[in-house]
Amino acid sequence: MRLAVLSVLSVLCFGAAAQAAPPSVQLEELTWTEVRAAIQSGTTTIIVPAGGTEQSGPHIALGKHNVRARVLAGRIAAALGDTLVAPVLAYVPEGAISPPSGHMLFPGTISIPDAVFKNTLEATGRSLRRAGFTHIVLVGDHGGYQSILKQAAAELNKEWAGSGARAHYIKDYYSAVDVAYVRALRAKGLSDVQIGSHAGTADTSLTLAIDPSLVRSDHLAGDHGPAEGTNGDPGPSSAALGQIGVDLVVSQTVAAIRKARAEKR
Repeated sequence: MRLAVLSVLSVLCFGAAAQAAPPSVQLEELTWTEVRAAIQSGTTTIIVPAGGTEQSGPHIALGKHNVRARVLAGRIAAALGDTLVAPVLAYVPEGAISPPSGHMLFPGTISIPDAVFKNTLEATGRSLRRAGFTHIVLVGDHGGYQSILKQAAAELNKEWAGSGARAHYIKDYYSAVDVAYVRALRAKGLSDVQIGSHAGTADTSLTLAIDPSLVRSDHLAGDHGPAEGTNGDPGPSSAALGQIGVDLVVSQTVAAIRKARAEKR
């Protein structure tokens, strides 16, 4: 009899937990009532991923940062277990528009002013706090605006002092790619010339591991350089090499978010 009662209780508890879990970690895939239920059940952390729409040579699609940011943030949220992911911010600073500079020299790149990006981050954070989230996490897949993410988090924390809500700029998301991933590729025998800083082996492999449809494999071989919008050699790229970067980003970002949430202000 006791065993039967315990079995029933286990089923009921499991059912309640399953009902409380949102059907997706992606905010834009949920209804407002599902978001409310998730927050009420303890999902009070949300990641705000920044991407970017920029050229990455003739072999990587313009939306690589947006796709990577969404997928990686989703895996990070799933690993944390109590976190959702806001829609990716696809419009970011990419250089002057007129006269063009940086990636704006190539068709397809979209740029906005630094102040507009910062204001968007802050308004997003305020919106999510209003909904009931208490930990708003800012991460970025592009190196050019990392300082703006940090500034926006600092501004929100100043505004929210004493409220119980906090904004966290997690630099580890990007440094995992920029530092740890590069180090790991060197250990695999790749040179810095091959690894590159934009659309080389590191960048291309990471994209292959997340969504190979974004990479034009028939354009990996041959000469690559600044005229084509690349820095590095994408020739040795593979999804296996990219998976190293994926694992580093997820593990290091999860650890950094847990540490940030545990810190007292």
